[in-house]
Amino acid sequence: MSSANWDEAHHLYDGYNVWTKHDYRLNAEVPPLVKLTAALPLLRMHLYTPANQGKSQSLEAFLDGRLFVFRNGGDRVLFPARMFCMIFTFLLAALLYIATREMFGDTAALAALALFVFDPNVLAHGTLISTDIGSACFIFGTIYAFYLYTKAPSPARLAIVGLAAGLAMCAKFTGIFVLPMLVLLAGAEALHARNSVILWRRLVACAVVLVCTWAVIWAFYGFRYAPAPNGLELSPTLTPYVASMPNKANAEELSLVAKFHLLPESYIWGLANTKKTEWEYTSYFFGKMYRHGPWPYFPAAFLIKSTLPLLILLTLLPFLWFRRGDRHTRELYFMLVPVVFYFTLVTTSHMDIGARHLMPIYPFLYSLAGVSIAHALLRSRIWVVAAVMLLLWQVVTSVRVAPAYMAYGNEAWGGPSNVHRYLSDANVDWGQQLKSVKQYLDQNHVTDCWFAYFPDGAVEPSDYDISCKRLPTGSSLWWFKLPMDVPAVIDGTILISDSDLEGIESGDGPLNWFEPFREAKPVATIQQGVYVYRGRFDVPLMAALVDVRKTGDLAKTGQIDEALNMAQEAVALAPNSAITQLNLAGTLALKQRWSEALDHYQRANELARTIRPELEDEDLIPRSTAGIEAARSHLHEP
Repeated sequence: MSSANWDEAHHLYDGYNVWTKHDYRLNAEVPPLVKLTAALPLLRMHLYTPANQGKSQSLEAFLDGRLFVFRNGGDRVLFPARMFCMIFTFLLAALLYIATREMFGDTAALAALALFVFDPNVLAHGTLISTDIGSACFIFGTIYAFYLYTKAPSPARLAIVGLAAGLAMCAKFTGIFVLPMLVLLAGAEALHARNSVILWRRLVACAVVLVCTWAVIWAFYGFRYAPAPNGLELSPTLTPYVASMPNKANAEELSLVAKFHLLPESYIWGLANTKKTEWEYTSYFFGKMYRHGPWPYFPAAFLIKSTLPLLILLTLLPFLWFRRGDRHTRELYFMLVPVVFYFTLVTTSHMDIGARHLMPIYPFLYSLAGVSIAHALLRSRIWVVAAVMLLLWQVVTSVRVAPAYMAYGNEAWGGPSNVHRYLSDANVDWGQQLKSVKQYLDQNHVTDCWFAYFPDGAVEPSDYDISCKRLPTGSSLWWFKLPMDVPAVIDGTILISDSDLEGIESGDGPLNWFEPFREAKPVATIQQGVYVYRGRFDVPLMAALVDVRKTGDLAKTGQIDEALNMAQEAVALAPNSAITQLNLAGTLALKQRWSEALDHYQRANELARTIRPELEDEDLIPRSTAGIEAARSHLHEP
């Protein structure tokens, strides 16, 4: 069992909060179905619940979620919650078998199931408190239910389609895309039959499904618009949060939905959050950071993270299908239309942080791979041997990569040890390695160490009795504001999460404070996601940014002279950082030393505009520009 990752604790605590307090505010960025399922086995336990710390709800969710999980015994609550979430994995496997059997026969169904259960991506995410498998389960279930409805239309079957679609939308916000999938399938069926009457009948059915999904969503929110009892509000509240969305057209649409209370307030807030985070997240792709991932991100992620047996079987499918004169045309477009639509959609999105977002297409693809196996078994002995070898290859693949399923990459790209060259974040490192890190440190008798841990703050190494000193990550330094002291030179054993090493939270090149380690050879790699180094390393930028944080803390308590000394030390350590220069300029402004402040504001502005400006904090250029204007105003310069 892996350690808790970035998201599990706050998902679990929010589900528990909804069950016990009917409060949907804490983790509104995710719909409630998976969270409620995870928290269900905890309801009979006597558990500690943390007091609200008065933070914004996203930060509060992580802080309270960590306290909830680890003050209640860690695995004592994580294990049963994960077991309940595995219901979605088992249900998806069952649906895959049943649907493939219905459409293509027993042999294809058994082959599809065998391939699916030995997929490393399924094994990585199917055991976590995570929305990806739940979303895949109900999207696939909705399409299969619609297939059954089109074969023999009835009110009962249509109601099942509506229920499944509603569950898809309550598992993850990407479930919304199931409705256009149904419309496209209706059009494909009518086009295949060359019958416009079928089209109108199916579109009416889709309208009924829409009403059903609307009712299911409201049911999961207790048929209440407000996010919590007693007038408690979201933080930040909905109206300004929606207005802050980067896409103003989306903001207007959601404002209209909110105005007429068409959906629960927390659901609308979550939709807005999805679009905001899509815009705000940076992306690592083939060794470089991007403000938004390039369009080949998901095609490449699919080719890297999918198993070679699956890719080979999908490549062979047209040859095997048409050579046998297969006439399952209708079944084929029920498998392909959702895949093509969803893949096109994610390829044009900006949420380029993990192949896990492709999970909804895999059940469809494994069904088709099962068809390839079935057709191969009906051909010559060579084809039979090839089919058996591909099945065995899938099994061996999952066995060899265990337990580092999260970091899986196929052999064509160098295997799991090379995935970090192309992808990072949840493709490699979701912070799930702490148990293995603890085991490594104990086995090697390492007691003096430093650790940059990707989810630090949401989960902390100390939660697993790891006593390494903290190195800063973007979140631990600026968001969670965890205590830390970092010298300019570190000598000893250093552990760094892959996501931080690649610059996920800081940027690449000169912006990445872990850049000194990127060319160094690690002495060990833990689950392909945590690198261990030994030696003496200069880390001036890292130390300087910690000093910047301390400067702000000192200034807030009125210790301006001490803050100025700290800001000057930061610039001395990292003079080519826009952040350190802006920090010193602001501190000099507090001392009314405007001439000096102007010099540093100008330097900060120059650096922010010339060193990967698209990756710098969005407010660096506006803040430095405003500082220049303020300084010149005080100096009466034009």
